[in-house]
Amino acid sequence: MSSGAAGLAWFKSSYSGSDGDSCVEVAIAEQAVHVRDSKDVSRPAFAVGREGWRQFVRFASDN
Repeated sequence: MSSGAAGLAWFKSSYSGSDGDSCVEVAIAEQAVHVRDSKDVSRPAFAVGREGWRQFVRFASDN
């Protein structure tokens, strides 16, 4: 996992498939938002700054 990702409270995206085959999980920390593939949590998560995450969500919701 990315640095500082241990012990985070992960939750699935509301846009993840109901069959569990295309799930993304996020965990919000003080300095960053962590993202991982819920199908394989042993793979490293990645982290993005909170402002970068806000920009991403704004872009995704506009499209």
